[in-house]
Formats: sequence, C-alpha cells, structure tokens
Amino acid sequence: KDTNVGGHIASFASAAMLAGRLHPDAPFPNSGAKGREVAAAGRRRVSRWLELRFRTGFSEWLSHVYYDEDLLALLALVDFAGDPEIEARAAMVADLLLLDMALHHYRGVFASSHGRSYERCKIAAREEGTTDLAKLAFGVGSFARIENQSAVALALSPRYRVPAAIVAIANDRRDAVTIRQRMGIRLDELSRWNLDPRDPEDMMVLLSLEAYAHPRTIAGFVALLDRFEWWSNAFFAPFARQRALLTRLRRARLLPLVARVFQWDMSRNVRDEVDLVTYRTPDYQLSSAPDWNPGRGGDQHHIWQATLGPDAVCFTTHPGPRSARSPGWWTGSATLPRVAQLENVLVAIYRIPRRPALYVRNRNLFTHAWLPRDRFDAVSERNGWFFARLGDGYLALRSQQPASWADPNEVRAAGRDNVWICELGRLASDGSFNRFIERVAAAPLRFGRASLRYESPSQGMIEFGWRGPLRRNGQVVPQRGFPRYEAPWVEAPFPSERVQVRAGGETLALDWRSQRREASRFED
Repeated sequence: KDTNVGGHIASFASAAMLAGRLHPDAPFPNSGAKGREVAAAGRRRVSRWLELRFRTGFSEWLSHVYYDEDLLALLALVDFAGDPEIEARAAMVADLLLLDMALHHYRGVFASSHGRSYERCKIAAREEGTTDLAKLAFGVGSFARIENQSAVALALSPRYRVPAAIVAIANDRRDAVTIRQRMGIRLDELSRWNLDPRDPEDMMVLLSLEAYAHPRTIAGFVALLDRFEWWSNAFFAPFARQRALLTRLRRARLLPLVARVFQWDMSRNVRDEVDLVTYRTPDYQLSSAPDWNPGRGGDQHHIWQATLGPDAVCFTTHPGPRSARSPGWWTGSATLPRVAQLENVLVAIYRIPRRPALYVRNRNLFTHAWLPRDRFDAVSERNGWFFARLGDGYLALRSQQPASWADPNEVRAAGRDNVWICELGRLASDGSFNRFIERVAAAPLRFGRASLRYESPSQGMIEFGWRGPLRRNGQVVPQRGFPRYEAPWVEAPFPSERVQVRAGGETLALDWRSQRREASRFED
C-alpha cells in the first residue's frame, strides 16, 4: 500500500539534480537522457517544491517521520547544488522546517499533530525520526535509539548553520503560549497555484500531497501510470491490481465520478490544507488539527495529542485492523474525527460511517484512547473521567460512551458515534491535583448526539458538535483560516513571502523574492 511518492519527492528531485550535475555527459539508462538534462528537470522540480514549501508549508505537516528526510534533501542542496539561488532557498526552507520543530517541541518531544506518523513514534519520543535532530540543533531532549539521517547531515554540513533565533524558541520556557499555523494547499484551489492535473509536471507536484485518487486528480494520476509505465512499480501495486477497471473508467471519463462517490475512502491518503493549534506551557502541551476533513477515511494522520512528558502522551483514534500498517490499531485513524481546541481543552467527535468502501472497511465500531498508566505518576477515575498526573501537569479525559480499560495503555469506548473531551491543567494555575480532579469531575457536562455542552473550570461554557462552530460562553471561536504563522515570536500571512522571527534577543529575516536570509547570529 505504501505509495508514498509524496514523502520522498524532495529526495528524488534533489538526487536527480545533484547526480545529473556530477555526470553531465553520461547517459542515464532509465530515461535515456544525458546528465545535464536530468539535472535541469530535477532543478525545475526542486525549485517548485521549495517555493510551495516556503509559501505554504509542508503537506506532511509537522511530521516527526518525514521532516527527517526533507531536511536531508534540503541540506544536500545547500551543500552541493552549486547553484546560488537553489542553495539560498534551500537554506531558507530548512530554516522554516526547524522553526516548525522549535514551535511545537516540548521537553524534547515533537509534541504536535502530525500529517504523517507511525505508532512507535507517537507513543515514545525516542522513536521519533527527529529526536536526534532536536537534540543536536536545539539542545533539548536526549539522543534517540534509532537512526536520524538529518542529524548526521546537520553535524557534517560545511555550510548550513541553525539561526540562533530558532534555537531560542525551542528553549523558551514562558508561562503559556498559543501557536497557530496553516499549511498545505486546497485541491479546489489548484488554479491559485497554477496547477493543472492534465500537465504531467503539475501532477508530480500534486503527488507531494498524495493526491492519487482525489476526484480532481485521479484522471491525471492514471495518465502518469500509463505515460511512465508505473503500473509495474511496487509503490503502485494497489492501482495495478485494478488496472483494467481504471483504464475503462478513464476512457469513459467516469474516473472523477467514481472517485467522488467513494471520496471519503479513496482520498484518505490526501494531505490538503490544514490549520494547526498548539498550546504550550512548562508542564504540558496540547496540539491539534482542528476541523480537518471530519468523517473522511484517515491514513497516517495524527490529529491531536496531549503531552505531559516524553512518553506520557494521550490521544484518541478510530482504529483500523490490528494487522494493517495504516490505518492501523494506533497508526492513523480509520475515520477522522471533528476536533476543536480552546487552549488547554480539546473535543474530538467521531461518527463512523456505514458507507461502502473500496479500500478500508470500517470493521471496528469503537474508538479508543492511548493513556499509558505506567508513564504517569498517578492515575485515577471519577464520575466517568480518567485523570493522570506527571510532575506538575494534569490530564483529564472523558468519553460520551461508557469507557473502560482494555489494557494498561488503552481506554476503549464502544459505539459508532462518540465524543471525547480532554482538559489539561497544572499546579501553577489549577492548584493541587486533587483540586483539579474535584473541579473537573463536578463540572456540568451534557452530551447530545455528536455534540456537547461542557462548563470547563478553566474555559467556561464550551459548545461544539459535528456541525456548526465552536462556541465559548456564546461567542464563536474560529478553528480555520489561520495565518501561515501566528505565535509570540513570529507572524506571517498565508501564503507567505517574508518571515521574520524574534526570540531571546535574536532575529531572523527571510525574504523569498530577494533570496535574503539574514540572522543576528547562527549557532556554531
């Protein structure tokens, strides 16, 4: 199933550019082109990829798996492209990748929603693909037990240095901050980005969003399978098994219609525009992708996470099969929830559809929470709530449907429809753990069908449902349409042409058009 051209496209394009430059007159057997032609094609793709990443961010947003691979490609360009424009712009995109990490790091954990994540990375920080990188670049956390390619590339890079302003953000311990971001592009706005699925080069760009079977792109993707004989490529085996059907549908011009009927299932790989919010304190961090494609089938998306320590994390999913890689038991979600977040309070609503599927059938009619009891200092239950404490950070979790422990790490609740609510607290603002438990357990809470009214001790009256806006004390709180960056240290509109960072007395200014990259200081 792993048709992840999206996650590797920067590596493919940069490798082509560098290899072609090294061997300009040599024929490349796969294409029959000379090295200089391969380099030119690679450069065009690299240039376009860099521009979209700077202006709109990464489609695999905040990925503690693929940021490792993306930075590896970026540093190769900085160090070896031999092209001043590409080198400058690759360094700027590398800065923004590390800025993303710094904004959402907590005690060495890339503690955020992720556009692409695996079970082992979600439940243990030492398994994250970016842990060594964070330790090396920011001095936070500890070195991991798995290979981090980008950390090695950073350590050996003769040219790239991390701006001190980004390091200062990762190490800022101020009381509480909210970070908002927007990343990616919308597939119903392709003309805004001058993308046409009928153009093979544009389709290569759209594959970076894994837009294989979306109604807007499926015909263009099947055309690529024919054009480049990708039917025999192991990455595309799932499509090869349906080659005859796909070919007939394409000839009859029915591919977009079929893709639309089954869009909730067939488009589960797609990573289109996403808004992100992270609430960061010295004792916990809460992060989510609010209102992102609720009800659609999921793949390896990690929609929300509460973090009290490197392994003391909590999140919910609608699980796929235990035997599947994705969506699996803890990797991704078979059905995506509708999520809303108000600083330290999060609501996740699940509605598991009965619709037929071509790819992943919804066999598990329950949702569950990862809550590892042995990773917290204390765990208790009261009035249907599950409470946990680590140090001075507190967590409260509640399910609309009756929930119970399925094993020491899993809280499970049966039912197609369910509402989960999570509230975090801390000694500095909420008093003792016992006081936090008493206030949350006694707070008025009323569930409707896929909705709730909750009088949070910290946020006031919260109202949210499967449809309609999030309200706090009667006022609508927007969950979409965020800027490119909105945080105490950096603000930039979406899409961005310029990004300015100020943190810890250090500055960083990036201007895409002029290729200007200026920092008050770079780390040695």
